[in-house]
Amino acid sequence: MITAEISYLFLQQYWYFIVSLLGALLVFLMFVQGGQTLIYEIGKNDTERKMLVTTLGRKWELTFTTLVTFGGAFFASFPLFYSTSFGGAYWAWIALLLAFTIQAVSYEFRSKKGNVFGPKFFEVLLFLNGLFGTLLLGTVVGTFFNGSEFSIDVFKRVTWANETRGLEAVLNWHNVSLGLAVFFLARIMGLLYFKLTIDYQPITDRIRKKLLINTIPFLVFFLAFVIRLLIMDGFAVDENGVVFMQKTKYLNNFLDMPLILVMFLIGVLAVLFGIIRALFLKKSCDMNFWYVAPGVVLTVLSLLLLAGYNNTAFYPSSFDLQSSLTIHKASSSFFTLKVMSIVSLLVPVVLAVIIITWRQINKFKITQEEINNPNEKTY
Repeated sequence: MITAEISYLFLQQYWYFIVSLLGALLVFLMFVQGGQTLIYEIGKNDTERKMLVTTLGRKWELTFTTLVTFGGAFFASFPLFYSTSFGGAYWAWIALLLAFTIQAVSYEFRSKKGNVFGPKFFEVLLFLNGLFGTLLLGTVVGTFFNGSEFSIDVFKRVTWANETRGLEAVLNWHNVSLGLAVFFLARIMGLLYFKLTIDYQPITDRIRKKLLINTIPFLVFFLAFVIRLLIMDGFAVDENGVVFMQKTKYLNNFLDMPLILVMFLIGVLAVLFGIIRALFLKKSCDMNFWYVAPGVVLTVLSLLLLAGYNNTAFYPSSFDLQSSLTIHKASSSFFTLKVMSIVSLLVPVVLAVIIITWRQINKFKITQEEINNPNEKTY
């Protein structure tokens, strides 16, 4: 019995890590959304915009697939969170999913023959996906630290305290600061991805200027979020499962889990290193994207782990403290997590396939000649 309990605890922690990693990968892949908001700022004519949309179009399905995988993994491993958040805060999630739906439609029909709306209509939809997709995702993640207005009864029925059903999160400046940080970070990654994948000097010349313009607000909103996070009270859980407010809880989590603190600092430094190289080294290589990318993953992963590990409620309720969800309270059964863990051993194989496919797609940079070639697939 003791072995089973220890194993169950390990599986709960393990699957929270897996879900957090998927969330971190999702934020990294938001460079597609960020690039979409820059189509008209970087592309000054139809050919240039076609180059931008094409390089993004070859990756957008990875973002969408990761979003679906993230949601599916959360549903299977922490069903009470899924039913509480997706079932209670459904207006926020519907808005987010709608933003991703118009993205899929846009890439499918933008350059399709018989398109009666014209390319610009779908380019506007891509911009809206880039704006609301990143902003809403960051804002929703902010509720992992600031709480949502729900309660859960003994029958696991969810009651939301207001009719906005999750959209009230945008009224909290701390949530929105994270959303805006994700938005500008996605634009930064989008710019670096353009530099990595497009061989066209007029586009390259515009990237550095836009990079500086987006780096400043990113730093402002990210620092505002982090500083507030370190000094605010957090949702702690005692040995009996009782949730209470603890002073500087998330700062304490960093100090109690130095490995996560180191991971966070390395991630932030990697992001800053890649951005600084791109800004100040005129002959810096195109690989700045690959300095920022792992930094984003490490930073987001450490923040998500900070929200759930060390006896912390990862989906807290600001309306009813004891309805707050912890890893132990929200997880699936021991049997379900055990079976899922066996399946998860295939994840490295899937990642290897993705890496190989990515490298093959990006083997050569996009050129003006390729875009003007009617035999090449463009978007």
